[in-house]
Amino acid sequence: MTEYVIIGDGISGSSAAETLREEDPESSITVITDEGEPLYNRILIKEHAKGKLPEAPISIHDEGWYEERDIDLSLNTHVTGLDTDAKTIHTHEGADISYDKLLIATGGTPTQLPVDNSDADGIHHFWTFQDARKIRESADAADEGVIVGAGLLGIDFAAVCGAQGVEGKYLMRGDRWWRYALSNEGAEIMHEGMREKGVEPVFDSGVDHFETDDDGRVVAAVDPNGDRYECDFAGVAIGLTFNTEFLGDIGLEQENGILVDEYMQTNLEDVYAAGDITRFHDVLLGERAQNGSWGSAKEQGRVAGVNMAADDEAEGFQWVSSYSITHFDFPFLSFGHPTLGDDYAERKYSDTEWRRVAFKDGKIVGGVLIGDLSPQSKFKQLMREQRVVADQKEVLLEQTVDLDNLAPPQEQ
Repeated sequence: MTEYVIIGDGISGSSAAETLREEDPESSITVITDEGEPLYNRILIKEHAKGKLPEAPISIHDEGWYEERDIDLSLNTHVTGLDTDAKTIHTHEGADISYDKLLIATGGTPTQLPVDNSDADGIHHFWTFQDARKIRESADAADEGVIVGAGLLGIDFAAVCGAQGVEGKYLMRGDRWWRYALSNEGAEIMHEGMREKGVEPVFDSGVDHFETDDDGRVVAAVDPNGDRYECDFAGVAIGLTFNTEFLGDIGLEQENGILVDEYMQTNLEDVYAAGDITRFHDVLLGERAQNGSWGSAKEQGRVAGVNMAADDEAEGFQWVSSYSITHFDFPFLSFGHPTLGDDYAERKYSDTEWRRVAFKDGKIVGGVLIGDLSPQSKFKQLMREQRVVADQKEVLLEQTVDLDNLAPPQEQ
């Protein structure tokens, strides 16, 4: 009987466990997590923090789900070491767990700002369900807030401030939100959405240090320009620090994440990785990439499970990810790798509708849609087909995209 061990019970780890049980019914499966509750929806926890959603719909699996599938779930368990020669995992309780095949799906921990008082009371990071509970409570009692981190997670804090009636200042280092993927024209739509929620973007700013009161609670953020912003709530989202410290020096190849091939296999025999923590070989890009979307993590877990059970390179990971935001009166969606292009096409259609498509070597590698998300399936299809279409930008920027108007591949 094969013994599978999965470290991490996020969507990638849980997806792998479910797949392994389907593919290898007689196996032993153990899932280890340092969290105190089973899998929940990381997408919906932001709605809980906004005060819009109770806890019940956010949980995905209860402990009974694991019992029904004969999966051993170990909650509140910290992995302290790994011996790949002996194929043994060490835990904080002193227990050793043996494996035949191992999946590392431990994700990351929000990075703390490297400034004075960044750990003060009232300063929050957004990652776990427990984080969301604390954010909801803190924002509900706050009048003024500061947000740091001009990316896809930082904007969740802007939405929390808006929903909870907190007057927010969104401190951004550059001249616009998510400047690596949006031009000024597209970003301004997002800025207006924030302002309508009572959150003011502050550009060419950031945080030099936080000020606290005698009780150690945040009272203000001071930016590098010396400007002071009073606050009793702060949200920081500047990226993830991957949870790999427990691995020690085992010869695992890492480069801002664990390196895996398209089969989710690491350089170590019988050791796989999936989810946010991976830098995987993207067969559509032809190079290594990273992706933190829920759908991508779930699919990586499934592919890892298939290959672990098959003891072979049975199925490669090929996925066009997407990430949506529904905090404003208009929808927002990014797909693929919108920051990796070497060429772009964009158009504004109205005050709340904008589109940008990113190309690399003439092929679509990603994009951003604001207002009208309907073209996403067609753009994703072109990505999967790896068609060279950068010379036909006008067709791609038509309000209604008709792929029949594109020149056939053989005529290009």
